[in-house]
Amino acid sequence: MPAQPVNRNRLLRRLTELAQIGRSESGGVTRPGFSPADLEARRYMVREAENSGLPTAVDAAGNLWLGPRPHPGTTTLVLGSHLDTVVDAGPLDGVYGVVSALEAVENLTSLSLAHPVTAVAFANEEGALHPQPFWGSLAASGQLSTPAAATTAYDGTLLRDALTRAGGNLDAIDQARLDPHQLLAYLELHIEQGPVLERERIPIGIVDAIVGRVQLEVELMGAAAHAGTTPMHGRSDALTAAAEIVLAVEDLPAADWCQVATVGRLEAAPNSPNTITGLVHLTVDVRDADEGQLHQAASEAVRRIESIAQRRTVKASCTRAASSKPVLTDAALRRSIAAAAARRAVPTLTLTSGAGHDAQMMAAITPAAMIFVPSVGGVSHVPHEDTSPDDLVLGAQMLQDTALALTSHPGSLA
Repeated sequence: MPAQPVNRNRLLRRLTELAQIGRSESGGVTRPGFSPADLEARRYMVREAENSGLPTAVDAAGNLWLGPRPHPGTTTLVLGSHLDTVVDAGPLDGVYGVVSALEAVENLTSLSLAHPVTAVAFANEEGALHPQPFWGSLAASGQLSTPAAATTAYDGTLLRDALTRAGGNLDAIDQARLDPHQLLAYLELHIEQGPVLERERIPIGIVDAIVGRVQLEVELMGAAAHAGTTPMHGRSDALTAAAEIVLAVEDLPAADWCQVATVGRLEAAPNSPNTITGLVHLTVDVRDADEGQLHQAASEAVRRIESIAQRRTVKASCTRAASSKPVLTDAALRRSIAAAAARRAVPTLTLTSGAGHDAQMMAAITPAAMIFVPSVGGVSHVPHEDTSPDDLVLGAQMLQDTALALTSHPGSLA
C-alpha cells in the first residue's frame, strides 16, 4: 500500500490554528518555552496526534513525543523541531517542522516499515531561561549540564517548577537522554529564515552545515554624572563606549573574522536624558561554520571590547553566556533528500544554515539533516514571517518522501 500524500488542508489548518495560540495584538506569536501559551500548543498537538490514534508522551526534559518513543530492539527515525517562539514571532519558525513531522508519521504509521518513525517537539529551543541554556534537544542528546538551582524560566519562576508544569522532571533529567543505538537518524524541516531560496527561486534547500555560535554577555561600568555640568574631557561614559563596541562587532565579518556578528540587546542605566550613562549591559552574538574561526572571532571581539573600554576609561567584563559548535549534516541523508526531490522533479539548492536548530544538537548522537523551504522576504522572528502554502505543502511532502525511503528497508545509512 503506497503512503497517503500530505494532507494539504490538514497541514495548513493546524498551522493556522497554532498561530492563534499566543497571538499578540501586533499579529505576532509569543510562546516562550514553558509559558501558558507553549503548554496550550503542546495540548493542541497531543489532541491532534491522539485523534489519529498515535501514542503521546512527555519525557523528563519536557520534550513532547507524538508517536512511539525510540525503544530497545528498534532503530527509529525521528522527525521534529519545536513549538516555542521568541517574543512577537511569526507563525512558522519551529512549529512548521513539528506539524509536518506529525503529518508524516500519520501517513506512514499504517505501512509496513523496516524502521519506526516518530515525531518530537523539543522543549525550549529558543532558550527562554536564565542564566544557562536549557534546550530539550541538549538533554535528549546527552549534552545538558546539570542546570543550576537558580535557573529560571521566562517569567522568573524556577526551571524545576516550569518543567513540572510541562510534564517533565528535573530530578530525572537523565532519563530524557536517547540511546544512539535506538536511532536511525534525525530529520528536521524548517523555513529558511533567510533570502537565498526565494532569491534563487528554488523551492527546496538541503542544508550542508549549521553554523556555531558564541554569545557574550558584556558589562561596561563607567561613572554616571550630570550631563550638563560634567566636562566632556575626563568623562567615563559607558554608553559611548558601547556605541563604539557595536560598530567594532559589526566590523568583524567585514574583516573576515566570522560570517556574521551582532549586538542584539543593549540596556543602559540610569537611562536618563540628562545623565551620563554609568552602566551598560549588551550581548555579542558571533557565528561561523568553522569552529576554529568561530572561537578566534569571539576572542577578537573580547580584545576589541577591552581595548575600547580601556581607551574610554570604562571597566569591561565579558562572559561567555552560551555557545554551540558548528556541525556538518550527514552526507547520506543529504543524498536521500536530493533523491526524493529528484523523483518529483523538484529543484534543490545546497546551503548553510545561519541559525541554530535542534538538528545541531541531535547530530552529536545520530546522523542528522535539514530541509529548508523559502521564507518570503527572507525574514523570520517577526510577525510578518511567511512562506507560501504551496511551498509549505511541498516541504512537508519532501520530508515524508525522504522518511519513507529511509524506513522502507532495513539497514543503516550509507
